[in-house]
Amino acid sequence: MGAAMRRIHVGNALSAFGLGFTVPYLYVYVAQVRGLGSMTAGLVLAVFAVAALIVLPFAGRAIVRRGPLPVLLAALGTASLGALSLGLSASAATVLLSAAALGAGQAVMQPALATMIVDCSTSETRSRAFAMQFFLQNLGLGVGGLIGGHLVDATSASSFTLLFAIEAAMFLVLVAVMATVRVPRAPRVEALPGQASGGSWKQLLGNRAMVQLCVLGFVLFFACYGQFESGLSAYGVEAAGITTSALGTALAANTLMIVVAQFAVLKFVERRKRSRVIAAVGLIWAVAWAVAGYAGLGHGSQTMATAAFISTYALFGLGEAMLSPTLAPLVADLAPTGLAGQYNSAFALVKQLALAIGPAVGGPLGASLHAPYIVAFLLFSLGITVLAVRLGRQLTEVQNQPSLARSRVVTQSRAPADTVAAAEA
Repeated sequence: MGAAMRRIHVGNALSAFGLGFTVPYLYVYVAQVRGLGSMTAGLVLAVFAVAALIVLPFAGRAIVRRGPLPVLLAALGTASLGALSLGLSASAATVLLSAAALGAGQAVMQPALATMIVDCSTSETRSRAFAMQFFLQNLGLGVGGLIGGHLVDATSASSFTLLFAIEAAMFLVLVAVMATVRVPRAPRVEALPGQASGGSWKQLLGNRAMVQLCVLGFVLFFACYGQFESGLSAYGVEAAGITTSALGTALAANTLMIVVAQFAVLKFVERRKRSRVIAAVGLIWAVAWAVAGYAGLGHGSQTMATAAFISTYALFGLGEAMLSPTLAPLVADLAPTGLAGQYNSAFALVKQLALAIGPAVGGPLGASLHAPYIVAFLLFSLGITVLAVRLGRQLTEVQNQPSLARSRVVTQSRAPADTVAAAEA
């Protein structure tokens, strides 16, 4: 791992740490500490998603034209300003504006950092680089949430101001770290011949494999990440009688599974076709939803229901560990030369859209219609398997299984020696 990649991974960890540091406590801060009510707190959470949906289409073009590093530095500055002003805000208007700045900055960081990983890696090292990114993101989120929870006091607004000030300072530290990164020169698209300003988006939409991957990505994020803190948690509390402490244990089990399994599954994933790995994740998540169904509908003991619910989150973590070295490198391999930033932003946009719609649909369904909720998302998981198999038909052999390219290079490099040996014989 080169110096540039090490700094990029530090950036990933610190940005995730900042996110985990404050986001879990936003609702309490806005609704109770600042006394702005649950409606304003709900709007703040919605603003995060809306801000991301607005800025990501422009972020892709900026990354393509200017490179990922300047875009990342601008995003970090915006996020720092948003975090600091959020800690000082006392009115609904300033809270919403600050949340929009913080949400926009954090949204743009994702594709910018992903594009830097693409520029600093090769097809041989990319899967491991993205696996490390996902590992550090989850570690940062967990550690950030843990430390933030011990610093805040719901009776003291100053403790939250300190929390947001630390987050703002962390983003500025990250600016200093990332400013030293020397990203290899990647082709930049200044102007696409014969295309208007939206030409790169038109080119992306003309890529059938990328469009199918975006559809698959939406279902993946909708059926998993979009349910963690909304539909699935509501279902656990209402149907399975899960306590808040058990819910926290389930989330910890998810993170622990990722941390433990990430590198254990990496070699297995690298030797398999990407489409089959994603299809396997769909089957694993279908089992997870079936286990969740037992937790809430199986009429077993409370201990068994709690164990089953925690196992559901752990199974989701196993699937996530398999996806991290698969999805992002596939997006990079599908992108034409110089358009990795555009493709990363498009995929991040799909993710944000799924994360915005998922809680809105899953929350009410999981809280009230327990059996339909489980059946629906079990079918969504099986749909992931079907969509993955279909995607595999659109990919080239090397896109679907990059290890084939490495084995062919080895075979070709040995061919002259084999020929000489045969001639001498």
